Amino acid sequence: MNLTLGMIGLGRMGGNMSRRLARAGHTLVAWDRSAEARAAMADERRVTPADTLEALVARLPSPRLLWLMLPAGAPTDQTLLRLVPLLSQGDLVIDGANAMYKDSQRHATELGAHGIRFVDAGVSGGVWGLENGYGLMVGGDAAAVRMIEPVLRALAPAADRGWVHCGPAGAGHFTKMVHNGIEYGMMQSYAEGLALLRAKSEFALDLPQITEAWRHGTVIRSWLLDLTAEFLAHDPTLESTAPFVADSGEGRWTAIESIELGVPTPVMTLSLMARFASQGKGDFTNRLLARMRQAFGGHAVQAK
Repeated sequence: MNLTLGMIGLGRMGGNMSRRLARAGHTLVAWDRSAEARAAMADERRVTPADTLEALVARLPSPRLLWLMLPAGAPTDQTLLRLVPLLSQGDLVIDGANAMYKDSQRHATELGAHGIRFVDAGVSGGVWGLENGYGLMVGGDAAAVRMIEPVLRALAPAADRGWVHCGPAGAGHFTKMVHNGIEYGMMQSYAEGLALLRAKSEFALDLPQITEAWRHGTVIRSWLLDLTAEFLAHDPTLESTAPFVADSGEGRWTAIESIELGVPTPVMTLSLMARFASQGKGDFTNRLLARMRQAFGGHAVQAK
């Protein structure tokens, strides 16, 4: 069953998700505030760019299905406020951003007061999703999820796997939040292990060769390891890459939630702290430590 869907937000994720859906036979009306992003969809069959949000809504059949792929927080909040007077009872909004699950619970309540259905969708897959499909974690009532099941099946790696209805509104984004916390921990573990190998200079270990070997038959093989092996094969020293690791929010939310629930998550939380350190947020702490050692033990302090 092919559906007609409005896609709002045509960045790296929203644009490729639109392409994957269109190539699976679904029809899309797509809008982004960037004219360039809209123009990039013009040659895609079954995708019609709309010049305005109002035009997008007007072109959708009832009940309208709208998928938002916008930055979480204010951009999503503001767009939902614009949409409410344009929509009707029975319409359905899906938020695919990396949103805080409590915001999604709030959105479900606010839209529900107008008779508008809401589904929160955690989306994983990054820039490879167009080709490989997306991992989807959705929250919302069962009837709302059934309405978009053909879309979920088309976006997922296969119709029968890679997507899951996690529970009520908020459950999808909560699950994606924890997923990203696990991702932080896995990345940190690989990075620390490879750095330890590199530090053993007497063995002159070949990291590209080792990561490639690890991809096959080992307990630690994964897609993340596949990607690591690929970029190390082309750039084994990473000298041109700054040692700065950004964090997009989900790791912080995961750490806070673990404290509120009293569930120990030391690996995920420490991986977040390592990212803060890479951003220079531990510099003053380290200066203090150096001066403390000098104060009590007369140890030398290196000048900046």
